[in-house]
Amino acid sequence: MNNEQKIASALSATPIALSADPGVKTGQAAPGPDETWQLPGGTAWVYYGQNNQMLTRPVLLADGFNSGPSKLDDLYEGLERKAFPLISSLRRRGRDVVIIGYDDRSASIFTNAQAVTAAVFRAIAERIGSTRLMVGGFSMGGLVTRYALARMEMQRMDHQTGVYFSWDTPHRGAYVPISLQAFAHYIKDLDSAFSDQMNSPAARQMLAWHLEAWDGVPGVDPLRTEFLQQLQQVGGWPRIPRLLGIADGAGDGTGNGIAAGATAVLGTGATISGTDLRTQPKAPDTLAARLRVGGDVEEVHAPDVPPVDGAPGGTMNGFEVLADVLNSLPAEYGMAVDNPIAGHCFVPSISSTAIRDITEKDLYLDIDSLSPDESDLDDFLCASTNGGHTEITEEAAYWLIDRLPD
Repeated sequence: MNNEQKIASALSATPIALSADPGVKTGQAAPGPDETWQLPGGTAWVYYGQNNQMLTRPVLLADGFNSGPSKLDDLYEGLERKAFPLISSLRRRGRDVVIIGYDDRSASIFTNAQAVTAAVFRAIAERIGSTRLMVGGFSMGGLVTRYALARMEMQRMDHQTGVYFSWDTPHRGAYVPISLQAFAHYIKDLDSAFSDQMNSPAARQMLAWHLEAWDGVPGVDPLRTEFLQQLQQVGGWPRIPRLLGIADGAGDGTGNGIAAGATAVLGTGATISGTDLRTQPKAPDTLAARLRVGGDVEEVHAPDVPPVDGAPGGTMNGFEVLADVLNSLPAEYGMAVDNPIAGHCFVPSISSTAIRDITEKDLYLDIDSLSPDESDLDDFLCASTNGGHTEITEEAAYWLIDRLPD
């Protein structure tokens, strides 16, 4: 087996995939749900509220973007065992928590909206009493639920939802550095998992700038254009519920300190030496990356992409995820890297608050000083400082809990 085959074999055992929560997991299993609903394209796990014997006051929480199927253990850990225990806090208030997962988290938003629609109807059918639903999601889950509710209204279906919420949802688009997208496609022959994730329907629909091949030109993907058109055709937003949004990024225009055009991942091993993955540079510089895995060094340029990496917003440790996998490979494979910059802005604050499109001019906008009317949302909360994407903070959780429907 030659070196290339060894690398491919090792990567297949430890595939690279971006995740909103790549940290060390406790490994604890989720407690058994009171009900499990099989949905078209997904599953819902139901936990009754305190002292409830049946579904009474449902809160529906939809999963976000990743690869493969949603996993209850991971969802429960993120929602309950990290920064703030959201599930138990809702249940103590007599709210039934319905966690909605998908068979494929990277499938089209339209596909996963079918699971949400079915969960809404199931909740209405099983609910005792007349408390209106709260329906929303985290990251892409906010787009899935937004589209599902708006489509139901267009079709004159009564979703009986009093509050819609989105938690760090890319209403104006998400951002993955072009250098990371390029590297994913560059190593596709060694391992296609990372490239497949970046070229999945959900990624194409969410990313403000998408790169299909390492030697391509980043731009708006046709699937994103189609998604935005379909979203507008169903009204853009649900109009009946109150619309709430939470941003994990700062609202005062303060960035996260990541410099533009800086080296984030640098190849040091013999095989990958010459690779230099950078944060997005400021114009007129367009060099996003240099790539090399055993061959000649190739350059990747990203014109017309603003330097989003350091902007206010929910962050993702995308560079660190890649570096950790490469550095876990045996040293003799020559794939070791330095990783001076771990993360980047994933959902800018102007996107999660539905204020402005992602442009260099507006990236550092002081949202807190604007009139709330500039947002498509009825109300929103920005974090006091930039934090991890979809991190359940105490401040944001209580803000949302205080706005539960009667």
